[in-house]
This record gives sequence, C-alpha cells and structure tokens, in this order.
Amino acid sequence: MDIGLVLQTDPPARLLIDRMIRAERAGFSHGWTFDSCVLWQEPFVIYSRILAETERLVVGPMVTNPSTRTWEVTASLFATLNDMYGNRTVCGIGRGDSAMRVAGRRPATLARLSQAMHAVKELAEGRTVEVDGTEMHLPWVGPGAELPIWMGAYGPRALALTGRQADGFILQLADPYLTEFMVKAVRAAAAEAGRDPDSVTICVAAPAYVTADDSPAALAHAREQCRWFGGMVGNHVADLVSHYGEHSDLVPDALTDYIKERQGYDYSHHGRADNPDTAFVPDEIVDRFCLIGPPQAQLARLEELRSLGVDQFAVYAMHDAIEATIDAYGTDVIPRL
Repeated sequence: MDIGLVLQTDPPARLLIDRMIRAERAGFSHGWTFDSCVLWQEPFVIYSRILAETERLVVGPMVTNPSTRTWEVTASLFATLNDMYGNRTVCGIGRGDSAMRVAGRRPATLARLSQAMHAVKELAEGRTVEVDGTEMHLPWVGPGAELPIWMGAYGPRALALTGRQADGFILQLADPYLTEFMVKAVRAAAAEAGRDPDSVTICVAAPAYVTADDSPAALAHAREQCRWFGGMVGNHVADLVSHYGEHSDLVPDALTDYIKERQGYDYSHHGRADNPDTAFVPDEIVDRFCLIGPPQAQLARLEELRSLGVDQFAVYAMHDAIEATIDAYGTDVIPRL
C-alpha cells in the first residue's frame, strides 16, 4: 500500500514544499493538494517546485474539476510537468465542489466530467481529441507521456462512471464498511464495461492523527482536530440525499444517517480544523471516517483497508500536528506497513 500526503496550498508556499520534501524522506509516495483557487493558492505553480526539489514523489490535485480551467489548459499543465520531471503527476478530478460553489457556480454534470476526463487524458498523452467542437492536439508532447486520471466519487452514478472510465478511484473517507461497498460498485462497473476491475487503482483519503497513546484526553483532542472532515463529507452526502432521497437503496444509510442535524456549510472554513459547521458530526463518525490513535491503531485500520483492495491511503493533514504525523508515519507506520 502506498501512503500519500494531502495538504492545502495556504501561504507560504515554501512551508508546503518543505513538508512535501519531508514526506518523501519519510517514505510517502504521493503529494496531493486541494484545488480551489479562491480559497487557496494556485497548486500547479507549487507542483513545479515540489517536483524540482524531490526525486520520486508523484504530485496532483485532490481534486481538480472540469470547469475552473479549460480542458486544454489542464492537459497542458500536467503534460508540461511530466515533460520536465518525468511522468510524476496524477490527475485527481471530480465535479468541482468548493472550487465552483465558492465562486457562485454549480459543479459540473457527470456527463461533462466524463468528457473532460477523456479530453485531458488524450491531450496530455499526446493524442488528438475534439474539445467543444474543435479538434485539438498538443504537438510538443513526446512519446511515452502518461497521465493517470483518478476520479473522486460517492454516489451510484459517479461510482459507475469511475469504474467505466477512470484509471483510479478516490474515496474521501476511511470507513471500512463504506469502502467495501463503494470499491465493489466501482469494480462491478469496470467489469460490466469490459475492463479489468483490478486495473482501477483505489485510493482512500482521510485525516490521520497519530496520538502518543490511546488515553481519552489524547483521542478527544485528535477527534476535535479531525471533526471538520465529517462536515466536508456531509456536504457531499447532502447532495446525494437531495438527489436520491434519504433512504435509497442506491446510497447506504451508513453514509447518510449522520447528516440529519446538519444546518448548512460555509466554504470559507472548508477543510479546516476550526470549521464551525461540524457540531453535528458525532465522535462515532470521526472514528469511522478518520484514522485516530497511536501507530498500532493506524496500522490496524490500514491493514483492514488494504484487505479491501485499497492501493493507497492519502493522509489529510489539516490539523495541529502536520509534521508530527508525517514523522510518525515515517518511523512507525510506513516501514511496518
């Protein structure tokens, strides 16, 4: 199992770059960032510096979207980085939640997302494709260029699209029951489309907070630092409930039940430990969705996720122990995993 690190591109960018260097030295394989250019700094500028100052780390957004940039721009950004640093990027992509809504726009439809994934991959790998009625080709992309497309999804139609088309699946929660449910849905869709289900890379992304022990005080502090994640996931779940209904056979109750007390969501606090819109998130959900506890507890959950077919766990490090978590994974988790 690979271990990735997910950070937000808050200034100063130098601090993020240094943390990614630290992560590579600790054994992390991937360096991810959010991609909402109103809320945070432009990630692709920072990726170039991360790649220049590391040797193996693969970088990418978790996740970009089809609407913030035109598809040829997105493809050119990835292709340029790959040409400079040797196929060390991955395109995580979704409909566009925070990036679009904070700008007063709606996320893309799944149909539009599908078209974008196809166009970005074809262009970034040097092939010709039609974009909005115009045939395009990046003539400078050389042979051997590769860009894996990993799609973020929760709902049944998005999971099916992931299985039919994407190279990888990004699931933003680490609950074993829901992971098993959604991985099966993606692989079933891949098989139905005539693809090898095992060819779809599975990436689970969630906060991890490594505590010194499993004392009530240590666990309570870690939960408070990670409770924001239940609010962020709840924002996506609310969309599913509005679309499919509260009790739908298409969306498991284990995912939807906890948002009944949700009052709304303020994107100015998106992905932050001080998010005030997370009081509705119970401790049980924090424990299920996140990895909290000493190294042995982290390893136990990671082994469980690996048994479900997870290829990478990406650590959301949006709390007060970013560097301590990187170091703890480097010394006590990654070598033993």
